[in-house]
Amino acid sequence: MSSDGSRPVRTEDAFDVPAMAAWLAAHADAERAGIDLTAVPEVRQFSGGVSNLTYLLRYPDGDLILRRPPKGTHRGSAHDVAREHRVQEALGRVLPSVPRTVALCEDTAVIGTPFYVMRRIEGPIPRKELPRGVELDREQVAALCRNVVDLLADLHAVDVDAAGLAGLDRGPGYVRRQVEGWSERYRRARTWNVGRFEGVMRWLAENQPADRPHTLVHNDFRFDNVVLDPADPTRPIGLLDWELATVGDPLMDLASSLGYWVQADDGRLMQAFRRQPTHLPGMMTREEVVAHYGERTGRRVTSAEWAWYEVFGLFRVAVIAQQVYARYMAGQTTNRQFRLFGVAVVALELRCRRIIARTRRMSPERAAAPVGRTGTVG
Repeated sequence: MSSDGSRPVRTEDAFDVPAMAAWLAAHADAERAGIDLTAVPEVRQFSGGVSNLTYLLRYPDGDLILRRPPKGTHRGSAHDVAREHRVQEALGRVLPSVPRTVALCEDTAVIGTPFYVMRRIEGPIPRKELPRGVELDREQVAALCRNVVDLLADLHAVDVDAAGLAGLDRGPGYVRRQVEGWSERYRRARTWNVGRFEGVMRWLAENQPADRPHTLVHNDFRFDNVVLDPADPTRPIGLLDWELATVGDPLMDLASSLGYWVQADDGRLMQAFRRQPTHLPGMMTREEVVAHYGERTGRRVTSAEWAWYEVFGLFRVAVIAQQVYARYMAGQTTNRQFRLFGVAVVALELRCRRIIARTRRMSPERAAAPVGRTGTVG
């Protein structure tokens, strides 16, 4: 793997590069691309992500990024690159952290799937560890953490109407639709060797919070979707992977992000599945993130309310992991990093059940206290 996180393309994810290059040269906005598109680029693949595939297109005078769905049968918006392109095209006009799009190809005859191409935002991306060459002390890590959480808060402050994305809002019932939708996805993707999650899904359905005012939500906000400023790696300058973006409850977006947040005092099993550097000295705990976000946005949440959001966030991560694991079990991918995702699903169900049990034991005073003023919530 190279210093930018790319590696040779896996055989199962390869595509017809000359055909792609020819289509791009004929149809892309060359001025927006900012490079000469007449050459055939070198193609490499980024290893991060378990949904749409991401490739680096190395042209002689610059780089572009290509996104496409993996092979197999897909449902919903998670693999809809045309939708992802439309959202990113609109947001690119109002958010400087969104990469500008170059072209969308919906003709599957070109490389076998739809794809779109965008400009590359240059900078290091935090993955399981800080990027090679990025060394931060505790205070700098704390600044990075605050800035990343603030990026999410800023995203939730976007004027959806001005961005031209009001059509993504399906109106009241967002929480209910999310609970029902993710429950259905889990049941459809469940394999014989993972838990049923029925108790968790029932608790989520029976204890849903009321709908909050809707905002733009990213729905996959993690450190490994953030590009850092090469001159100041405590400052995020890019936000990637807009495939699940929509309009809905911002606290569900925060909870989905924290579903991936493995902090320093989590157990060995959770540490084994850590995918971002949230364990480093200086990083906030999950509870501190919620408190900071609340101070930054004015969206306060009680311990009992946050317990629901936290369980939802963890369940959602479990569903995503199980969908990928089901593809691995069905032989639709040979990526060996997915072989242990079933273990992660089992661990996440146990964690959800522990939070639910702890919530049922909360005193009324503890349940009503704002997050950040009582001990750890989850």
